[in-house]
Amino acid sequence: MKRHPDTDPQRELLVFAHANGFPAGSYRVLLDLLREDYEVLAPDMLGHCPRFPVSDCWPQLLQELREFVQQHAGQRRVVLVGHSLGGLLGLMLAASDPQRLRAVVLLDSPLVAGWRAALLWAAKRTGTVRRFAPVQPALRRRERWPDLDAVREHFRAKAPFAAWDPRMLDDYASSGTLQHQGERVLRFRREVEAHIYATLPHHLGRLGLRRSPVPIGFVGGTESQELAMAGMRATRRLVGRRLRWIPGGSHLFPFEQPQAAARAIGELLRDMGVPVAAGDAGSGLPIMPISRSDTAS
Repeated sequence: MKRHPDTDPQRELLVFAHANGFPAGSYRVLLDLLREDYEVLAPDMLGHCPRFPVSDCWPQLLQELREFVQQHAGQRRVVLVGHSLGGLLGLMLAASDPQRLRAVVLLDSPLVAGWRAALLWAAKRTGTVRRFAPVQPALRRRERWPDLDAVREHFRAKAPFAAWDPRMLDDYASSGTLQHQGERVLRFRREVEAHIYATLPHHLGRLGLRRSPVPIGFVGGTESQELAMAGMRATRRLVGRRLRWIPGGSHLFPFEQPQAAARAIGELLRDMGVPVAAGDAGSGLPIMPISRSDTAS
């Protein structure tokens, strides 16, 4: 995405990294809210450049994000906010290039470690990871529609999208598809999405992130099934008190509750010492941390 025309060099530079399957334009409402306080840039669609092929544990996706930060930030340290895939890449960047980052905020990007990481490694090595969700649903995803209205209606009828802010569903329909030969075609190639899922990093628990000088915070959805599957024990150890919850939010809470997501991000960044430019009013009342039993530890 291009530099926003109203950016201020005195503002902190925030790089937003999207989730698997959702180009950056899908997050327009959330990014515009964040632009009230920060200079915001975002790579459009990770995983689709031939220079950065998807492979096990995502080393080239990390390089793609690294080069985006290098190109746009120069010598400035950036705040990295990432949703799911984007958050995990942010963790990897914090481990490999801590000098480039002021802070990292993970949006429903749990750290897979311990016995779960061992199971993931085994599933990848044997190939069984490709037989189940989320790989198989990605491969079967519909990719063509007669027009933009049909795209909207298709996703609006699906349960995971029912709770979305209507503006964000419209942006996903328009940014996530393109006009091609008289029809709308999915931009994020489904074989790329599936391959990203099938090569999920199993080594994050060994990166020494607790020794990283980069402060790391986490925002999760209280109803996220992905968090229940991945567990939160390793993530809690990593982020400590820099943890916030979006009540009622699923794994896709940035699309469901963009205002709440922006407030939680802003509060965490202020707690981590990232200043808001003088004269900015901020993005509203802070979201307070709420208790949540860690049944999926």
